[in-house]
Amino acid sequence: MTVHTPIPDFAAAREAMVESQLRPQGVVDPAVTRAMGTIQREKFLPAGVRPLAYADRALSFGNGRYLPPPAVLGQLLTQMAPMPGQRALVVGAGTGYSAAVLRAIGLDVVAVESDADLAAEARELGADIVEGPLSAGAADCGPFQQILIDGAVEFIPDEIVAQLDDGGRLGTAIIDRGVTRLVVGRKAGDAFGYLSISDSGVPALPGFSRPKEFKF
Repeated sequence: MTVHTPIPDFAAAREAMVESQLRPQGVVDPAVTRAMGTIQREKFLPAGVRPLAYADRALSFGNGRYLPPPAVLGQLLTQMAPMPGQRALVVGAGTGYSAAVLRAIGLDVVAVESDADLAAEARELGADIVEGPLSAGAADCGPFQQILIDGAVEFIPDEIVAQLDDGGRLGTAIIDRGVTRLVVGRKAGDAFGYLSISDSGVPALPGFSRPKEFKF
């Protein structure tokens, strides 16, 4: 006897994600909830994990790369306050989900991806991809009013901060002494600082390990 797995009701799952995950965790920006309630997250995932597309957890692309939980993106974008017409950079595009959400809000989005297979999938799904080291960003395409580093990092490279426009905002997750915190920062002139939003379980992006300090 053949057992068929029922196809999930993804539309209902998206609505439940907004009402049961995003809003209770402070994601109340109408543009963000509307975009995340519209973009079909399941299309950006491997077939084997698509039934879990709207679960409150990180999902694996394979090769050590992950799509962060929905609320992570929602919380960061709520604090970053992206506006239509702004230029945005997504660092660690994966297959392009976060870039698609920002486009749905009305931003002009460039995304950087170092994994050739993920970059190819992201292009097929409509992302404007720069393929190269994540920590280098996309200097030739900037400056940007919004930069999203879509994963956890041990530090934010100066090279990426330099691509942020004056007054621009950057959101990511910082790994600090074993604790991962969502942070959003703002650039003012040559200065850049950030504030923590909350602790969160976000998988690390490759290429952002803090340089080892030399000891005598």
